[in-house]
Amino acid sequence: MQKAIKTLFMRGGTSRGPFFREADLPADVASRDRVLLAVLGSPDRRQIDGLGGAHPLTSKVGIVRPSTTPGVDLDFLFAQLQPEQETVDTTPNCGNMLAAVVPFALETGMVAPQGEQTTLRVLTLNTDMQCDITVETPDGQVSYDGEARIDGVPGTSAPITINFLDTAGSVCAGLLPTGRVVDVIDGIEVTCIDNGMPLVILRAADVGRSGYESVAELNADGELKERIERLRLACGRAMGLGDVGAKNYPKMTLVAPPLAGGSIATRSFIPHVCHDAIGVLAAVTVGTACVLAGSVAAAVAAAVAQLGEGNPQRVSVEHPSGEFSVELELDPANSRRVIRAALLRTARLIMRGEVMVPAGVWPGHPAG
Repeated sequence: MQKAIKTLFMRGGTSRGPFFREADLPADVASRDRVLLAVLGSPDRRQIDGLGGAHPLTSKVGIVRPSTTPGVDLDFLFAQLQPEQETVDTTPNCGNMLAAVVPFALETGMVAPQGEQTTLRVLTLNTDMQCDITVETPDGQVSYDGEARIDGVPGTSAPITINFLDTAGSVCAGLLPTGRVVDVIDGIEVTCIDNGMPLVILRAADVGRSGYESVAELNADGELKERIERLRLACGRAMGLGDVGAKNYPKMTLVAPPLAGGSIATRSFIPHVCHDAIGVLAAVTVGTACVLAGSVAAAVAAAVAQLGEGNPQRVSVEHPSGEFSVELELDPANSRRVIRAALLRTARLIMRGEVMVPAGVWPGHPAG
């Protein structure tokens, strides 16, 4: 007999994957990870025997539970899997999948709606980061229909607002883990920064590229990917992350002057595949770098775009499939401290039911 596990299959932002109640998965990490690999069908390039979509953006899992932390409603654990690797990484965040957490909790009855809108505080267990998420709940039901549009997702949906609370140093020791706004590492000027996602920002021109290449061109550029990986390994050590060879961070982001009226153009590697768009927390971190005087991003953006005066500031981050606007509020007493980052996402429930895994993957689970 195969084993049945209750799940909701959801899109969150520009990512998607199965969501589970923590109580419906094995309690021990090794067994849980075996189950998740079987659910997605990894390792296999096509993930033909599971729910994975043969791409890192569709090889993701959300795990949710009611929180016991004072002032927090829900705990969220994000798991990043890879099509061709037997790995389950719960160290990074994913701001896209985060957008589906409150809808999942409402759909499963884990929490109750609050009225026309429901705002809940969510703790991301991966990095101990908190945020307030607001979803539309007219008539006590999650609404997925609306006029909000995000690049990278067709059509429109109901808006989901995410307010991140003090995201600096999510994985690293602080916002600027090397202690400097700019470093020269492996012969290239970089800004190593972590405001929700450890990121290495470098000028596309410094690796002989325009920064406007297509995703397909960059993914086929073996010379560039080899150069970027060598730099990533060196930056990981400089950021206090140790050997990052088997880790999904830091992400690598090439920046260039904007082309479509935004603040800055980006091409983001996650970390070995060029992103079709840009991750939520990567966009927050790039936006933060844009307002940090002296950073690689600020130098590129300032040459062609005025980011505006005052607080908060809105930064438009261009990416291969559109743009991503981030609103940043800086600490008036410390211009290098971001106290709030707000952004708009959408989500949708795609399927509800049970996912089946081979019996040998979870021997102690009742057959279904």
